[in-house]
Parts: sequence; structure tokens; C-alpha cells
Amino acid sequence: MKYTFEKAEKSTVKVTIKLTAEEWAEAIDLAYEKTKGRFSIPGFRKGKVPKKVIESAYGVGVFYEEAINQAFPKYYGEVLDKEPSIQVVGKPDVDIKDLSEKGLTLIAIVPVKPEVKIGAYKGINFKKPEYNVTDADIEEELKRLQDRNSRMVNVEDRAVVDGDMVVIDYSGSVDGVKFDGGTAEKQNLTIGSKTFIPGFEEQIIGMNIGDAKDITVKFPDDYHAENLKGKDAVFAIKLHEIKVKELPELTDDFIKEATGAESLEAYKAETKARFEKQNADRAERELEDVIVKKITETSEVEIPDAMVENQIDHMVQEMSFRLSYQGLKLEDYLKHMGKTMDEFRAGYFDQAKDIVKSQLVIDKIITDEKIEATEADVEARVEEMAKSQDKPVPDIKKNMGARQLDYVKNDIVIKKLFDFLKKENVIE
Repeated sequence: MKYTFEKAEKSTVKVTIKLTAEEWAEAIDLAYEKTKGRFSIPGFRKGKVPKKVIESAYGVGVFYEEAINQAFPKYYGEVLDKEPSIQVVGKPDVDIKDLSEKGLTLIAIVPVKPEVKIGAYKGINFKKPEYNVTDADIEEELKRLQDRNSRMVNVEDRAVVDGDMVVIDYSGSVDGVKFDGGTAEKQNLTIGSKTFIPGFEEQIIGMNIGDAKDITVKFPDDYHAENLKGKDAVFAIKLHEIKVKELPELTDDFIKEATGAESLEAYKAETKARFEKQNADRAERELEDVIVKKITETSEVEIPDAMVENQIDHMVQEMSFRLSYQGLKLEDYLKHMGKTMDEFRAGYFDQAKDIVKSQLVIDKIITDEKIEATEADVEARVEEMAKSQDKPVPDIKKNMGARQLDYVKNDIVIKKLFDFLKKENVIE
């Protein structure tokens, strides 16, 4: 096998692979062995027909397609092994030339990692965002704590007011005809939650336990059910219960039971410290995003379509996973949104391109500045992990696979990168 490679347009490399007659014949023999069971010729048992007989019956090129499928991955792989400078980022576009019994020439246009013309990344002024913890933040957290530990109690001596949770039966109809999904019994509904269509919840205000009445509403013009869009509907309502949320009192005893803190004041102090840490981390992340964005904007790179498509694949897969946690399928979500998969993917294009460019810029700086994770760095990180998990270091190492080790190394490198960028630029 002989090969050559040269740069082509838009971050691709043209790889030309020429097989000798012997190599091509070997590939054809492999194709024959793989496919001979498909042929039936009178006088021969299936799978036992000689190659020459099949070629005589079906033509000399009968095995060519499968032979190419056998040959290309093998010899293409050999080229990549011998030429590490060809950093492949996607599937090659393969063309066939000079195909005959004497040999085969394959031309592969291979998308490769592009060269980056990096912009300035030192001596730039950046303003770090600042987020302060206020008394209102602490009070809001206390309200959330109360809400999480609240209970619902029944009210029987008054009518429904905004904010109550009610238990109702309802039965809806349009032009006197009931519709699917419009009937329920003992349904919980919080008044003011806007769970139901506009006007529904408001008309329950003022009802007393045991009351029954009809309410009239209009479905929105953009309602998801086509047969109900813009239609006037009547709902027969029966009120069974009125409930209110009872919040626990903020006492030291409650705080200790709910959070483990020794007192209300101690919990406030812990909450403030936690929020300050969260705010500091948020400020650092936003500063890092601004730094990368600024450097990326002044950098130039010709991004292969394959890299953008790979990133879109990843983003679509992530969306599919998120939907699955909600019990939904991506296909059903697309139907609900009225989009095809191509339209859905197109919506990610600009974002995916920006992500790829940012990653290429980051990789370029890491390479140019020779930033790496040393063995000492990894050892220190493993010790941190062991301490946080309260486990011996050997146990952490024993359970650390290659993928997790790569993740740890990458995390170390990224942290070093941003430490470097913050040091080399002016942070106000």
C-alpha cells in the first residue's frame, strides 16, 4: 500500500491510498469469504460455490463493493497510525478511483482539527462580577425552609380566597358536549397557581365547602388541543375541601430538627457562608466565560462542518436525556413543537459553532503554553477526593478507571489554564 496526503480546503486533508494488485486481490478474497453464503447456484451447496464460479455468473465486480468495505478501514487505519499529525474529527468522504483487477485507488477527504490563529490573551482588562449576600437573601431561604416543612390543614369556616388549595370535582363541556380530559374528581388545585386556563381559578374564589356552580371560560387561541382552541367552555364545579398551608414557627428547636444547626442564628450564619461561596463560584465562572469569549472573538479558525455536527449530536443527545427524566421522548417533543429533526438540529447550529470555536481556542492556549497535569497534580487531586469521601487513597485509586483519570487530568489542566489567564490579564 502506498499513500500520500496533502492539505485540502476548509480544514480537510486529502488522503490518497493505492493498493497493489495483491492487496486488492486479498480484499476480494475476504469479501468472498464473508458473502459466499448469499449465493445460490445450481450444482453447488449454498456457501460452497467457488469464487470463480460466482464471478462468472454475476460478473468480475460482484465482490468489489464488499472488498472496498473490507479494505478501506484497514488501510485508512494504517495511514492514521503512521501519521499522527492527521488529527481526524469526523468521518471521511471517500471516492473510488482506478478500480480494476490490477488494483484500487481510494481518495478520502478527511475533516481534521483546524489550525487556530489565536487572538491576544494577555494584558487584557476584565471586570469581575460581584454578588453580595443580603438580609433579604437569608430571609428568602428561611421562607423556603418553612415551605419545605409546611403542612396542609383544612379550613371549614370561610369561603375560598386566593392562595388556598381546594379539592374539587369538575366536568367541562363545549356546546353542551363533554370533551376528553375535561372531567376529574377530587382534583387538587392551588388558587392563583395559573395551572388551569385563564379565568378558571378566579371563579372558584368565594365558594364554600359543598357549593356547586357552573363557570364559563374561553380556551386560549394557542391552546395545545386543536379542537379546543378559542372555544367557550362551561365547567360544572363541586367544592369538597379548602386547605391552607401552615408554616412552622422559626424557633431554635425547629431549626435544629430541620437542618441540624444549633440555633436560628447559627443557621443564618451557615446560610450566609454557603451563599457567599456560591456567589464567589458564580463570579469566577462568569469571569472565565467572559475571558474565553473575548479571546475567542479575536481568534480566527476555519471550523469543519463535521465538528459542528458532532457538537450538535451531543447537544441533541443531552436534550433527549433531559426529556427522558420527565418521561418524554424526543420524537414526541418534536411533534408537540411542530418541528422536524433537521429543524431542531438547525436551531443548535450557531451555539454549537461557538462552543467548538471556544474549545479549539482553549486547546490552542493549553498547547502553546504547555499546560499539563503532572503526576504530582493528580496525586494531590486524588488525596482531595479521598478526604472528601472519607476513604483511603488506595481505595480511590483502585476504583478509578481510565475515563475517570482522564476527567481528573482534564479538570486539572482547565483549572491551571484559568489560573494562568487570570494571572496574565488585569482583573478589576
